[in-house]
Amino acid sequence: MANKNIILKVEGLSHQFILQDGKHLPVMHDVSFSVPEGEFVSLVGPSGCGKSTLLKMIAGLLKPDHGTIESHAQKMSVVFQNFAIFPWLNVLDNVEFGLKMEGRPAKERRRIALEKISEVGLSGFEDKYPAELSGGMKQRVGIARALAVSPDLLLLDEPFSSIDALTAERLRADLLSIWTKYKMTVVLVTHLVEEAIELSDRVIVFSARPTTVKKEFTIDLPRPRSKRSPEFFALLDKVTADIDKSDPLA
Repeated sequence: MANKNIILKVEGLSHQFILQDGKHLPVMHDVSFSVPEGEFVSLVGPSGCGKSTLLKMIAGLLKPDHGTIESHAQKMSVVFQNFAIFPWLNVLDNVEFGLKMEGRPAKERRRIALEKISEVGLSGFEDKYPAELSGGMKQRVGIARALAVSPDLLLLDEPFSSIDALTAERLRADLLSIWTKYKMTVVLVTHLVEEAIELSDRVIVFSARPTTVKKEFTIDLPRPRSKRSPEFFALLDKVTADIDKSDPLA
């Protein structure tokens, strides 16, 4: 990855929340890391350490108290844990939404949306509304909508945590196939170390609150990765051992 351009650089990020009683809750302190273009990187750490908060900062949805985020992405998309699709729009209209906001012609929007719907395995469900879909199908809609605008940086905030294990497994395989095809940069927040190792080129481990970067692991296992291999288990043990579970929210 050393010869690749850096698409995302996080430098000296610190942040705290002000609670209802006026007390300050430090969330992160001096967080720094960079991501080369085309890399699939996962952020892991104990619950409540600020991984999702960091992703919101990268997405521009939250401003840090200190530090900088430098992004060279031309387009950025986010897939949220709770699906975040519009219940009043059908599948096709949901996937077309970002393209419509960009002012793309209707014919072009339809072509791209149908292509992405097919890629996530939802062909035949274009006219269905979110209330008619399972959790896994809703997340597929969210992924298709994120991909429709051809992002070079895709942010994923625990996208598989609200769906059953079997559906999550299938979605991970689909996501990996899509990433292999388009080679966009992916930053995934996950609480599952196994998921991070299965998908990523690199895993960044965060400490408990106030979080900072504790360690980084390069995952050089060949793809597709066997989660039953001794090498996979060895990495799983190494990464898990570095996650601090002393945080009261863990």
